[in-house]
Amino acid sequence: MELTKSAARALKESKYAVAFTGAGISVESAIAPFRGENGIWNKYEEKLFEINYFYSHTKEAWEMLCDGFYEATIKAIPNAAHNALAKLEQKGIIKSVITQNIDNLHTKAGSKNVYELHGNATKLTCIRDGNKYLVRDFDLKIVPSCKKCGAMLKPNFVFFGEMLPEKDMRMSIDASRNCDVMLVIGSTGVVYPAASLPFEAKRNGATIIEINPKSSAFTNEIVDIFIPMESAKAMMQISELL
Repeated sequence: MELTKSAARALKESKYAVAFTGAGISVESAIAPFRGENGIWNKYEEKLFEINYFYSHTKEAWEMLCDGFYEATIKAIPNAAHNALAKLEQKGIIKSVITQNIDNLHTKAGSKNVYELHGNATKLTCIRDGNKYLVRDFDLKIVPSCKKCGAMLKPNFVFFGEMLPEKDMRMSIDASRNCDVMLVIGSTGVVYPAASLPFEAKRNGATIIEINPKSSAFTNEIVDIFIPMESAKAMMQISELL
């Protein structure tokens, strides 16, 4: 409890606090992380998430995506950690959420300023003209096509080999450079360039608070307050203190 009190105190005294979230925050919403004991990489080969493979083996890639991955992601509901972040934004404490996740749960929870570094799995993008559609409007048992030009649609998340969304990355860098507190939740700290952002915040003088059941690549390098707890329990305690 002392650690969450320290975190709450730092957030309360902050002028510009931001959150940086990874897969760990969504585990309690029944979304498997990519890494770890029950991770996606234990079920699927990484090549299935490579953009060149997607284009050259489109049918197989779509079959993989529909094999539980999309359904679990789209049907998931926010947990207490997502809800707490949204409430802290409403109170004016958290200014924005930078997320590595593609599950849309921060937005579902009510967070308004969300920067999605790896895209959003609830949407599809036309590979020709960039038109976007909601996944729920398509039968994903067949490769979906753009309703305007007929070209193939791809998931609106970042495959290996693709660039991160320019606007979201730019806004995330600005937030990291300007914040005085960064709340890091459920990130392993090994996926770049996203993982560079907490380091950027630290270089600019921010206090780094980490919530993670296990230590990450951040823990012994830049973290000021490390809370070794599940994200939902820790965020509920912090939210109650604020």
